[in-house]
Amino acid sequence: MPDNSGGPVYYRRIMGVETEFGATAVRDGSAVLSPDEVSRYLFKPVIAAHKTSNIFTNSGSRLYLDVGSHPEYATAECDTVTQLLNHDKAGELIFEDLAAEAEQTLANEGIGGQIYLFKNNVDSKFNSYGCHENYLITRELLLKHFAKGFIPFLVTRQMLCGAGMIKDGTFHISQRAEQVWEAVSSSTTRTRPMINTRDEPHGDSKRFRRMHVIVGDSNMAEPTFALKIGSTQLVLEMLEAKFTELDARSLELADAITAIKDVSLDTTGQARVELKAGGEMTALEIQRIYYEAAKSWLDNRPDEGTPNHELSHVLDLWGRVLEAVDKQDFSLVDREIDWVIKYNLFQRYRERLGCEWSHPKLAQIDLTYHDIRRNRGLFYMLQAKGLVERWTTDSAIEAAKEFPPETTRAVLRSKFLSRARELHARTNVDWVHLKVDRPEPQTVELLDPFETVDPRVDTLIEYMETHHG
Repeated sequence: MPDNSGGPVYYRRIMGVETEFGATAVRDGSAVLSPDEVSRYLFKPVIAAHKTSNIFTNSGSRLYLDVGSHPEYATAECDTVTQLLNHDKAGELIFEDLAAEAEQTLANEGIGGQIYLFKNNVDSKFNSYGCHENYLITRELLLKHFAKGFIPFLVTRQMLCGAGMIKDGTFHISQRAEQVWEAVSSSTTRTRPMINTRDEPHGDSKRFRRMHVIVGDSNMAEPTFALKIGSTQLVLEMLEAKFTELDARSLELADAITAIKDVSLDTTGQARVELKAGGEMTALEIQRIYYEAAKSWLDNRPDEGTPNHELSHVLDLWGRVLEAVDKQDFSLVDREIDWVIKYNLFQRYRERLGCEWSHPKLAQIDLTYHDIRRNRGLFYMLQAKGLVERWTTDSAIEAAKEFPPETTRAVLRSKFLSRARELHARTNVDWVHLKVDRPEPQTVELLDPFETVDPRVDTLIEYMETHHG
């Protein structure tokens, strides 16, 4: 049974994902713009409308240029797996529209070419850019202590949700595994850890902490994304509650960085990792411990936040992935898991071409799989042909492009921004604050990300309406 001695357990959990995209512009097979120039063209209509390249969208999500000229999209606050999936995919649609508009601008200026946006984590030179997950957890937890039971899950989670890639003539399950150099750190770039400890809760710091996971891959397949988020949500719940059927501390790794790289290179799940307490376990054995505990946890879990029936689908897929890896029968998940879909594509081309893993055709497939353009990207061609499974619907994704999650603070941000833009009012907005600049500065601080109604926001809107023009 759940043991709540660990403090509050957020069954209804605020979650979000930040995705950086690779960008290039190509004409006649050659790049015609630098990544920085591509990004400037992408964001021209954004800057024209808002006088900045860092905005919140109508849905309450954030659209901006990150360090290194990477276009980035951060979802609005979500509180269920499918809701988060819809808003993550909506970011692709927003950037797809911006890319099409930028291509027209390039044509009008006589430059020409096509703009490519890739939802992956490495470029052709293996420079890395990230996909960061954010989960609200209770402030009562000691993060470094908590991480000891969480890191073994993250190290082996790549078997569930890796995006797959080819590097140095070798297949890797994960794109990010090769890019991390520390388990836990306050830095995101210098040491590139699995968990970033920078204390930015984006809410009431007396109640909340943000678990900032930066080791995951960007996902194209909807079921892979759902499994990544859903399995992590279940593990966080169990760790928060100190669930007695999960002895996660006994899984603490002697060397998490070596382990994550070894696991990424082994599609059999048999990579052996050394435990801090002594002895070894395989990656598959570690994942099974978390999975079996999660099954028991779901039997006792209150039906809050992500519905239990939805989490049961997550558990079903989780179990099938582990069975597929164990039996090496990937037909069990070859329409649902990114790295398996790509691995099978690579194998078919290797057989057809009689080539090694280093063949340039495979590198081309590797990249085009992540092209977000619906009418061109390899993944979306497979999806259109019914060769990959869905978790959500096009209409739900399209709605998330324009409308916020109705169950989180994002609905207040969206309501405020929509009226401010109608009135052409001067405002400043971040995850927590809503501010009207004129005639006198007025600010509302939204410290509870679960709150969807706040009279102060209505008063702030009235203030804008009274003083607009």
